[in-house]
Amino acid sequence: MELRKDPITRSWVLVGHREFSPVAPNECPLCPTTIGPPPILRMPAEGPWGVCVRPHANPLYHIEGDLGRQAEGIYDMMLPVGAHEWIAETPNHEGTLATLSDDQIALVLEAYSLRILDLKQDRRFKYVTAFRNRGLPAGEELTHPHSEITASAFVPRRILYELRAARSWFEEKERCVFCDIVRQEERRGTRLVDTQGDYLALCPYASRVPFEIWLMSRRHNHLFEQQRQKSNRRDLAILLGRTLRRLGRITSNYHMVLHTAPNTIERSGDMQPFWKTIADDYHWHIEILPILEKVSRSYSIKEVYFNQLLPEQAAERLRQTDPGQ
Repeated sequence: MELRKDPITRSWVLVGHREFSPVAPNECPLCPTTIGPPPILRMPAEGPWGVCVRPHANPLYHIEGDLGRQAEGIYDMMLPVGAHEWIAETPNHEGTLATLSDDQIALVLEAYSLRILDLKQDRRFKYVTAFRNRGLPAGEELTHPHSEITASAFVPRRILYELRAARSWFEEKERCVFCDIVRQEERRGTRLVDTQGDYLALCPYASRVPFEIWLMSRRHNHLFEQQRQKSNRRDLAILLGRTLRRLGRITSNYHMVLHTAPNTIERSGDMQPFWKTIADDYHWHIEILPILEKVSRSYSIKEVYFNQLLPEQAAERLRQTDPGQ
């Protein structure tokens, strides 16, 4: 496999054959009884684990080697150097993230932070994030409740869009655009779904798909992995659990992605213009994009989305939905 860069959209694309390591029938690589590579992280460190991080059996990125970046005429390519990990969210093979206790969800979020912090020590990795694909339509590979961590030698296009927009907004207004969104949505309330402590869940003004939800913090912070003083991560866990249970009454399939600031250890190269104000203009958030099986047209042209449900209507329905326990 190799990474090729589109010179027009400036997005990197993985191409080539992905080698797969076979998994024995009826054997889950994330269950505590499975014998496999030693875990990267287990929480707690001693005794039975609650959350366990393991290398992905069939990774998109490989941590060994050099980038091997080179030109092919006008094009750029490099090797898929990075990291790809599984986060087993519970030793229990059954259930979902939504059905875990608040403390267990908080432990999962803490695992996100610890792995992002660790991987960002590697100067080769420009972007590290956590994501979750729930359900077969979302590309879920294992039924064991799990998230994934990836570290890549490039910043994904969607994040670059956000960085440019946030920097432009800050240059003009000397304010964070995400903080402005939080204040306006909370003041108006029509797209607000739920709140807990310093955190809120909302349906974005220009939602790309029905029931799209963002989880955001009222307190400005560009790095999810570096928690601000007096911030209570358990409140985020409570809100995430309630949000996913609400969403579960509508669909069990979704993509969930953490958007945090890129790795700023290496401050050279094409990311240099963003580093000057990134601590002030960027704001981490979690995006949840549901997949509705009965809806086939989520967009008409790629990046021009078609959403037949107004976010105000989606937020109202989600507010009225009992999240349960």
